Amino acid sequence: MLDELGPEYIIEVYDPKLKYRGFLVIDNLSLGVGKGGIRMTSTVNVEELKRLARAMTLKNSLSGLPFGGAKAGIVLDPKVVSLERKKAVIENFARRLKPFCPKYYIAGPDINTGEKEMAWFAEAVGSWKAATGKPANVCIKLFGDKWEKCGIPHEFGATGFGIAWAAKTAMEFLGKNIKGQTCAIAGFGNVGYFTFKFLEEMGAKIVAVSDVDGAIFDPKGLNLRQVKNLPKKLGREAIYELAVDILIPAAVSDVINEKNWNKVRAKIIVEGANIPIAEKYEEKLSKKGILIVPDIVANAGGVISSFAEYKGYHPKKMFETVKEKIVETTKLVLNESKKKGWSVRRTAIEIAKRRIKVGIKTKNN
Repeated sequence: MLDELGPEYIIEVYDPKLKYRGFLVIDNLSLGVGKGGIRMTSTVNVEELKRLARAMTLKNSLSGLPFGGAKAGIVLDPKVVSLERKKAVIENFARRLKPFCPKYYIAGPDINTGEKEMAWFAEAVGSWKAATGKPANVCIKLFGDKWEKCGIPHEFGATGFGIAWAAKTAMEFLGKNIKGQTCAIAGFGNVGYFTFKFLEEMGAKIVAVSDVDGAIFDPKGLNLRQVKNLPKKLGREAIYELAVDILIPAAVSDVINEKNWNKVRAKIIVEGANIPIAEKYEEKLSKKGILIVPDIVANAGGVISSFAEYKGYHPKKMFETVKEKIVETTKLVLNESKKKGWSVRRTAIEIAKRRIKVGIKTKNN
């Protein structure tokens, strides 16, 4: 994938002593420094990171953030390495990317990396700005005064908070209230957990949730405090076929595909994960009458939180900013999609690219 937007840089790292490979893809810098998380898996590769970095370019543009798009990956299975080795690899990766950080790239949490990894990364680079999603007690004093700029960790739940507001806004677009609407959440990590929490607070009825071991389903509704102790009565794939008002795929990519797209019965899909549905299947689902809020709109809460940390906002202001930007962007793309008769993703990409091209023109003048 190479086009007029990028990628601008592809960096590959190898360390023979620590025996790991790492990659950084910086897709586009026309709107600002490249922003995107570091994932650590045994299978991550450049092609995967190119797709994800492009999604970040579009997501940041849509959210009106002064960031470009990027994504990094470390080829390592964290389940089979010690914490000591994981720390050594993160620090080594950070030092090798130091020429790019934070001028061209700012790291963030992703699969198998979180707040402590971001603290390690920033410390190894030697710049507080080299990563966001750091622990709340990692602070820097500015200009000698008493005010401190502190980390806003992924564990605060900004991504799930934004997904809940995207779901609420999409439901209102259809002329309905979120209260009492049935929801299924596929994936119960950080994103799924907080999506459940905030939707429950809005009055939605979460009837199903799944993880790698299977799915819990109760048409009467589930309770967040009790859900972890309930038996999994369905296979994890069954959650995508439930007749619910809102389906939220919040785990990994490509979970709705050629095998199951025609079995989806939800009225609305709000994409919590990155690229949970290939674009051609989104188009097919849209033609079936299913409203889809794509990932580049719905799960932008995480990078908006990163922007808030970068700016030194208090967590309360961070949540206010996430709500404002998610609601504004969701309304914009849904209304323009309806007006043009396009899919929501096509509309979102067109808006994002329009803004990026203005940025490229400004940058080149």
